[in-house]
Amino acid sequence: MKKSHRADRMTRHHKRGRRGVALNLVSLMDIFTILVFFLLVNSSDVQDLPSTRSIEMPESVSQDKPRETVVVLVSQDQILVDGKPVLSVADALGIEGNTLIPLKVALAAQSERMIRGGDAGDQEVTIMGDKTVPYRLLRKVMATCTEADYGRVSLAVIQRAPDGAGEASS
Repeated sequence: MKKSHRADRMTRHHKRGRRGVALNLVSLMDIFTILVFFLLVNSSDVQDLPSTRSIEMPESVSQDKPRETVVVLVSQDQILVDGKPVLSVADALGIEGNTLIPLKVALAAQSERMIRGGDAGDQEVTIMGDKTVPYRLLRKVMATCTEADYGRVSLAVIQRAPDGAGEASS
């Protein structure tokens, strides 16, 4: 059976539409390369500190970025070392002297864990304290950290713009 001229033309038309579309992979590879470089550059710059929903941190204009350290969190209710409760604030304020023994024991345990992990260098601790915490409590926490052989004590704050930024001085 012979096809009509119209059926033959329709068959050719349908064959033309079935051709595969060429996919240009060069553009996709360029986009993925840029994305990989962006992620590599920006991923090593950040250290996340624990959630601070329970405390309101003071502000500072410091430009230093935090390092991986042991974190002592001083909230309005209790003192935590790397998220584990150690001592209540009321008990800490009631202790005579500058050494908080439960905190010192917890910091010593963290120190031993870091030494076993091969990170026995200059030990560092970051104190995150609510801005309403009395200074005498922070002084006791800092003194206990130095007695537990932590040579570098840092206070975590929220970064704010320096005073007068963008303003002309008179």
